[in-house]
Amino acid sequence: MEFDLMEWVQLAVRWIHIITGIAWIGASFYFVWLDMNLTPPVKDGYKDKAGVGGELWAVHGGGFYEVQKYRLAPPEIPPVLHWFKYEAYFTWISGFILLTILYYLGADIYLIDRSIADISTDAAILIGLGSIVGGWIIYDALCKSPLINNQAAFGIVLFILLTLAAFGLAQVFSGRGTYIHVGAIMGTIMVANVLMVIIPGQMALVSAAKKGEAPDPVYGLRAKQRSLHNNYFTLPVLFIMISNHYPMTYGNTYGWALLAGIALVGVLVRHYFNMKNQGRAKQGFILLPIAFVLFFAIAYAAAPRSDNDAPTEKVPFAQVEKIIFERCTSCHAAKPSNADYDAPPKGVRLETPQQIAREKTRIRQQTVDTKTMPLGNLTQMTDEERKIIGWWISQGASTDQE
Repeated sequence: MEFDLMEWVQLAVRWIHIITGIAWIGASFYFVWLDMNLTPPVKDGYKDKAGVGGELWAVHGGGFYEVQKYRLAPPEIPPVLHWFKYEAYFTWISGFILLTILYYLGADIYLIDRSIADISTDAAILIGLGSIVGGWIIYDALCKSPLINNQAAFGIVLFILLTLAAFGLAQVFSGRGTYIHVGAIMGTIMVANVLMVIIPGQMALVSAAKKGEAPDPVYGLRAKQRSLHNNYFTLPVLFIMISNHYPMTYGNTYGWALLAGIALVGVLVRHYFNMKNQGRAKQGFILLPIAFVLFFAIAYAAAPRSDNDAPTEKVPFAQVEKIIFERCTSCHAAKPSNADYDAPPKGVRLETPQQIAREKTRIRQQTVDTKTMPLGNLTQMTDEERKIIGWWISQGASTDQE
């Protein structure tokens, strides 16, 4: 029996990534909700005089909770103060490890598509890392510019820049490689906000309070601002995390535009819930049908169109079978000849006419409509071969050998 250590390593890292990601996003959603639902204490009451800026009562798990937020800092820092940072750090660390294992060590399979750009592995990795670092530098510069004073304009400019990044990466990377790097740019911005702005700001507040000094309110304002940015990033990043299961998105010719559109759907949904948390659900409700219509407009636009060049004569199955055996079966067999696999990916076997016919829908989607298979086109399936497979499927996918 062969033991594939790397598969188990990937499983462990991915599981850690999901666990810490849930913890981080859950805390982020909760604190943004909390901040938007605080009510000011009674004016000139004892809480107001003690510096409490807002309070909230909640019931959960069979108990009542009272939460208070101080305008700056409490009169005395408590001995136990909970910080929320390691969820973010370990989400990014585990994500970067996955990026390295799958997309950098496996660049020829997942990152590079030589039909898009015939670049070396080293060049691809440098472009990927450069986009991640550059994304943070540009974002941070925008936050320090006068544009930050107009949140709507800031959001529009940031959306345009990320869309341009997706377009640029799509000119050198595979669809999956493009999506994961846009996600890595946003994820890095999010964790850098925590590491370089939010936590240092909180440390400055705590330090000033311990010294009995009046904390500079600018630290709290900046932290709140960056935290809100992270809040709007979460749904687009979550989409990218699951997008590798849906090749009709990243495999589309205009996959970068689909990514921008679906990210906008996520932003609209998040904005509605933020408005709802502020007690403005009625004013923001229109955002949900807009997001719904936009999502299905994107789905319609991404749908494959009929091939007007399809031949009238029947495509012989023997021709299709030969293509499948030469281009696909090296991986999709009970015992793959491709050394990268010990078992057929997703359990899909393409060794018999019956198996090929049974998987016709998946074959069409991934080899014809999106061209995402073979992975990295390592077996060099041609466009003409893809057309032949598509014609055969559109004609009924008969396995008749005559």
